Amino acid sequence: MSLVVIGSVAYDAIETPHGKRERTLGGACTYIALSASYFTKTSIVGVVGEDFAPEDRELLSGKGVDLEGLEQVPGKTFFWSGVYSADMNDRTTLQTDLNVFADFQPKLPPSYAKEPYLFLGNIQPTLQGDVQRQMKNVRFIGGDTMNYWITQTRDELLQTIKDWDFLLINDSEARMLANENNLRKAAAKILELGPNTLVIKRGEYGAMLVRKDTLFMVPGYLLEDVFDPTGAGDCFAGGFVGYLAERRFDLRNGNFDIHELHRAVIYGSVMGSFCCEQFGVERFRTLTRKEIDGRFEEFRRFTAF
Repeated sequence: MSLVVIGSVAYDAIETPHGKRERTLGGACTYIALSASYFTKTSIVGVVGEDFAPEDRELLSGKGVDLEGLEQVPGKTFFWSGVYSADMNDRTTLQTDLNVFADFQPKLPPSYAKEPYLFLGNIQPTLQGDVQRQMKNVRFIGGDTMNYWITQTRDELLQTIKDWDFLLINDSEARMLANENNLRKAAAKILELGPNTLVIKRGEYGAMLVRKDTLFMVPGYLLEDVFDPTGAGDCFAGGFVGYLAERRFDLRNGNFDIHELHRAVIYGSVMGSFCCEQFGVERFRTLTRKEIDGRFEEFRRFTAF
């Protein structure tokens, strides 16, 4: 069984108080797939240009990521550049070049359409909807969105997420989507829009999982040094859905152990924390499942009472 991930594959230029990188592999799809690959077989659907480096393709395939759905076309790969503040709670975007991603039309290989798990990364809601209608045997569909789609394509977004099993967004996006400042009230309103499960990412303050029958909150993992928070939220998503896929979870039949959902949130937090330890995707070159499970146990110890 495989998790199919749709979204951006990119190159980033990043500057933080710890240094800078002029060109490093990035993109939401990349981070989600790498993170999830520690738990389940992962397949990606994205587009890159002629400049996409063989060594970056090898990094993904070396982690077992299926690249049949990664289209390579004439032109340049999506590029983003940004600089982080001294405390790294804020970042300024310096440059965004969509390049080949501007005309991205997700193309699912026939084998992908049979897979049981789908994560729709941050792309236009109508494209997300087109993909989900091609998946015939899903046990869960979910994804994320951003403030631009919430404000500029609200009707299309609401139409798309009403068929999702879960939604992962950050706290400001949750308030914006629900038109509600109180986060608990915002969560309740979002659950009325379709998804039965909502995960709200709160950066260094952790995350919360909300369903009509449960509320679960987990703190952020305290790192001594945060080198680069780029992609941490996407790695959270990869850990969350990857663990659920590993456990052969079915969010549609309602017959499951709620504690497994809680564990998925913690694994999401674990993966997000590892992402921040080095620039870009560098931590994934050496990261092991043993390290991941070890940090999971740390979470268990420091949240027990």
